Amino acid sequence: MEDNRRYFVVTEKAVPDVLLKVVEAKRLLEVQKSATVQDAVEAVGISRSSFYKYKDDIFPFKEKTKGRNITFIIQMDDEPGLLSAVLKMIARFHGNILTIHQSIPMNGVASLTLSVAISAAQGDAAAMVEHIQQIEGVHYLKILGRE
Repeated sequence: MEDNRRYFVVTEKAVPDVLLKVVEAKRLLEVQKSATVQDAVEAVGISRSSFYKYKDDIFPFKEKTKGRNITFIIQMDDEPGLLSAVLKMIARFHGNILTIHQSIPMNGVASLTLSVAISAAQGDAAAMVEHIQQIEGVHYLKILGRE
């Protein structure tokens, strides 16, 4: 299973309306102005299926002068040195590990959850993610959140 995601920065006017409404529904849920997903999607005028289809794929871009934090999950083979290779790649792109949690491997595959601070001056989060995905033994990488 290969997930070759590429990331783009586009202006708001280039983003389809449904995706902007997904962002707004997520915001309503975050600030608890909507108690449920159903309430949030009704408030913005989209279907629940549209929300669930895109909720993990669109985030507002927030530029910060001090860098940014990214939390992601990786599924990878349980092989000696593979975690070290992932951590070296993060360091190569000037990332600083904030939190790390590795599950007990099942069927030879481990899940790793990482929060990484990316240096605004030197770091390149998109390139880091792309290079981690290319490491042999890494099956899946998904960004869970950005701050």
